[in-house]
Amino acid sequence: MKNPKVLIGVTSSFHKEYCLNEFLEGINKLTYNNFDVLFIENSKDDKYFNKLKKLGLNVIKGPCLENPVQSISASRNILIDKTLKGDYDYYFSLDQDVIPPVDVLEKLTSHKKKVVCGIYFNKMIENGKMVLTPGVYKIIEGTKDENGLPSMKALSKEEMFNNKLLRVVSCGGGCLLIHKDIIKKIRFREDLKQCEDRWFCIDLFKNNIELYCDTSVKCKHLILNRPYVWKEGQLIKREDLLKKK
Repeated sequence: MKNPKVLIGVTSSFHKEYCLNEFLEGINKLTYNNFDVLFIENSKDDKYFNKLKKLGLNVIKGPCLENPVQSISASRNILIDKTLKGDYDYYFSLDQDVIPPVDVLEKLTSHKKKVVCGIYFNKMIENGKMVLTPGVYKIIEGTKDENGLPSMKALSKEEMFNNKLLRVVSCGGGCLLIHKDIIKKIRFREDLKQCEDRWFCIDLFKNNIELYCDTSVKCKHLILNRPYVWKEGQLIKREDLLKKK
């Protein structure tokens, strides 16, 4: 039986150039046999876009909007359109600084779920110390936040490492497999009250669409040596931020 056809959609800009080589090595090692890769490059100028083109990558120019979240959201929606027009079964949202395991698509498609994610770790500060969190959340039963949505908490250490398929309520968009039936109904929002991937998960919940996490899919997240950091919705050079301190 033929594997489902997958579009790996990558939103990218100049600030992710530092991890391009390792990302491409990861993509080239994928063992799935029915996928295409498409980059959406949304820098202000064409320098990084032209570099991707010269490497022979499948890349198109995306919009560079006032806020990076808006640019990312618009780029993800272009990838949704390409998924539907290309008659793909799934859109695999993969960030350029996320290196998935070689069998990521075999694992995620095997569950036959409409929306399923893997795990990649983010940095957070807790009690003055840096900790790594999976960025995948489950509902705290019987509670609601200020927006009337269920309160949530990150997966526990035990859940992260049990290598099972878990029902969750929210995740990032960096390693997220979405069936075409879902993106016919739900797109990414450019509302700056939340990030675009958080809005996507909220809309899944409001439409009673189940979201799952395969905790056996653990990706490398290239976050420790980022040359740029997010500050108040803008990209700032890390060295400039350190000078201010």
